Amino acid sequence: MNSKPSGATGAALTPFDAWMLAIRPKTLPAGAVPVILGSAMAAADGRFRLPAAIVALVCALGIQVATNFINEIYDFRKGADTADRLGPTRTVAAGIITEQRMIHVSIGLVSAVFLLGMYLVYTAGWPILLIGLLSLLFAWAYTGGPWPIAYSGLGDLFVFVFFGLVAVGGTYYVQALDLSVPVLLAAAAPGAFSVNILLVNNIRDIATDRTVGKMTLPARIGGAAARALYVLLTAVAYLVPLLVWIEGYSVWGLLSLFSLPLAIGMIGKLYRSEGRELNAVLAGTGKVMTIHGLLFSGGLLF
Repeated sequence: MNSKPSGATGAALTPFDAWMLAIRPKTLPAGAVPVILGSAMAAADGRFRLPAAIVALVCALGIQVATNFINEIYDFRKGADTADRLGPTRTVAAGIITEQRMIHVSIGLVSAVFLLGMYLVYTAGWPILLIGLLSLLFAWAYTGGPWPIAYSGLGDLFVFVFFGLVAVGGTYYVQALDLSVPVLLAAAAPGAFSVNILLVNNIRDIATDRTVGKMTLPARIGGAAARALYVLLTAVAYLVPLLVWIEGYSVWGLLSLFSLPLAIGMIGKLYRSEGRELNAVLAGTGKVMTIHGLLFSGGLLF
């Protein structure tokens, strides 16, 4: 592993710093918040199981990180991570971590997640095996394979499904061994925020993505429409706690509304920002998702 990216302006990176770049911590709320919410729903129903909740959280974060690692490998191979990109440094493209090293670590991580997930299969049965296999397949197919999802404009739909419906529903299922409409309603909130994180990332990269044929949804519909979709999904996320309350859960779930001023601020910043300025909006969207999710989840426990 090299200590400095070619063309980078920063000082030499330690191995820890290099891997933190590859992990992309600002994207991790997309993996953690749905599991926290699913566990809170299970607790509200008197069906919380701590071992299953912890394993689900570790597996979700592992799949999130594996997706980021695999994304680095295939974007590097397809030439998507060029010196002109406006986002954070990509370690494989910059020569900080070798492609071979990233492949080995990704295989090890996916194998570890699969083995750990077998505990959930043992406790909750074959539906969890199916969910786990599909999640790992999505982690690879997002940028890998002959028809990469991220290059087709369908990435946002898959993110909503896997980081919303599947993550929250699966977390609830491994504890309660069944599923309900309110749980899937609640899942729409982290799903919407996860899509917003992806939208900001891809709005920033519209020009460079179009150049290399990476036709994400923003690259197809344009920045203005993608920003409007961000606003719509934010509205959906804040409507969800109200619907869950109507379905019979605690009114304290509406504590999530206290994060609304921050969300409105992010919308304003999204419309005022271009290029590298959008990196701050991406991080801010992750913060909104985290605060909303914690307030929503905590409120459900009252």
